[in-house]
Amino acid sequence: MIQSLRNSIFACLKSFSRDGLAEYSAEDVLIDSPGDVNLGELYTNAALVFAKTLKMNPRALANNIAAALTKNDNVSNVDIADPGFINFKLKPCAWHSTIDEILASGDTYGSSNKGRGEVVNVEFVSANPTGPLHTGHARNAVFGSVIANLLEKIGYKVTKEFYINDQGNQIKALSRSIYLRYRECLGTKINKSDFSGNDMYLGEYVKGIAKNLADLYGDEFLNKKESEWITSISQFAVKKMMDNIKGDLSLLGINMDVYTSETAVCKKNMVNEALAILASEGDIYDGIIPKPKGIDAKDWEEKPQTLFRSTKYGDDIDRAIRKSDGTWTYFAGDIAYHLDKIQRGFKKMVNVLGADHTGYIKRIKAAVKALSGGEANIDIRLYQLVNFLENGEQVRMSKRSGNFITLRDVVERVGKDITRFMMISRHHDVTIDFDFKKVAEHSMDNPIFYIQYAYARISSVFRNAAKIFENISVEELKTSSKSCLQDETEIDLMKSLCFWPEQVASAAIALEPHRIPHYLYKVSSLFHSLWNKGKTNTILRFIDEKDRATTIARLALLESTRIVLKDGLKLIGITPLEEMK
Repeated sequence: MIQSLRNSIFACLKSFSRDGLAEYSAEDVLIDSPGDVNLGELYTNAALVFAKTLKMNPRALANNIAAALTKNDNVSNVDIADPGFINFKLKPCAWHSTIDEILASGDTYGSSNKGRGEVVNVEFVSANPTGPLHTGHARNAVFGSVIANLLEKIGYKVTKEFYINDQGNQIKALSRSIYLRYRECLGTKINKSDFSGNDMYLGEYVKGIAKNLADLYGDEFLNKKESEWITSISQFAVKKMMDNIKGDLSLLGINMDVYTSETAVCKKNMVNEALAILASEGDIYDGIIPKPKGIDAKDWEEKPQTLFRSTKYGDDIDRAIRKSDGTWTYFAGDIAYHLDKIQRGFKKMVNVLGADHTGYIKRIKAAVKALSGGEANIDIRLYQLVNFLENGEQVRMSKRSGNFITLRDVVERVGKDITRFMMISRHHDVTIDFDFKKVAEHSMDNPIFYIQYAYARISSVFRNAAKIFENISVEELKTSSKSCLQDETEIDLMKSLCFWPEQVASAAIALEPHRIPHYLYKVSSLFHSLWNKGKTNTILRFIDEKDRATTIARLALLESTRIVLKDGLKLIGITPLEEMK
């Protein structure tokens, strides 16, 4: 229905354009609910948006759009507010058609083809395989997986990818830590001083991997030089850690499509290939990076390095890709990895990273633009931390000391659904306070309980209706007259359901998954309000034993609500509950 209104408005706009607004479509016409309910049910700013393009006065254009809307059979009245906003209201029968549309569409309601089958790579988690996934990774994992779900819902072909950083000093430090515990397993006395380095890992998981190593290899590596065991133990450690990481992700219902190894990318000589592409465009040169702000001049030594001319593509400064000693920078590896993505056919990419990667955004965007000749683009989303509270006190974490809450700890304590809901309950730019006690409460003050309870209540209505009326079918719900649905809360609920496709599309395009739980809460609130009204006003009760027709109409509204709630919960990876115990 909203699309038909868009079409009416866009047809009016095209009539004033010589080229028929060839660069635009009806999708560019905004229709939404105004913040002030007194202004009407819906509004559009189309007159303001298109006035300049059409070289018309916004108010005059608004008058023409209003005239077009009044010809639409669904519209009951239209008002214009300066400087050109159009507020309008629909007839109740228009909202009734929403129920029919939802029942006809089923679980495809809200889907669209905005993505037109375009392939998109969503890279998320990509944790260093040096320890179990912690709570920060949980937010990354859920955020990334819901983005992937949303993009698929609107017609993109999504690949979910995890980049394994299996090279570098952190992997070597983990391997040395495991080797010490391996020696300990074989009877060698290990002192605390052996772990005194800042880069050593002390968690219990290190002992477990060392035990696995000793069981498999015996004393094969004992008393050997580091050069004789570092590669084998590093590979063993990475495999064990990745097995654990995959297991942790499965607890959240996440299965990656692709795991890409940094080592494999390097073996394909991707760094040199990337540099050759950049050099061919004149984007590589030898130079000196200016002293960063905040660093004292006496602590800064100017060194010639191989630099990427990233300022040409919008970065603040040019970036080093090879150090003065000839070794590659970490950024060089990232350039190679993103070239690998481009060569695999991805022109649209999304990366989910922690807030500490703020300075990383422009350089990666520049690299992708340069490597693809401007054909590919990458959208990087940063997420803030999660503060975990135990008895009102924040839990401190450190991966190396082993004192941290793992993702597995959280899921095993409060469950997958609560964990997932909390991780996208707020905008990714906002820190989340995860209070173990509050998130598990079965109260109407708990958002996830509130939403799940709405779904369970609807299911209970259907169970009770089946005891009174025989043979209630979906077909009967579809064909029933909805004319009895006139209460303002019923209309508000139908209106909210009508906007589900808009909510999905806007959340997907903006890469803002938090919009989905907020929307589900609103729908649940309207349903609970209708439930409570029925307690005091018998006319509004869902089941009338003496009136099958009215009961079926109300069940049609509830089934539509249940379809949308189920679809929304599915998008955020939560299982809807038929009953609450």
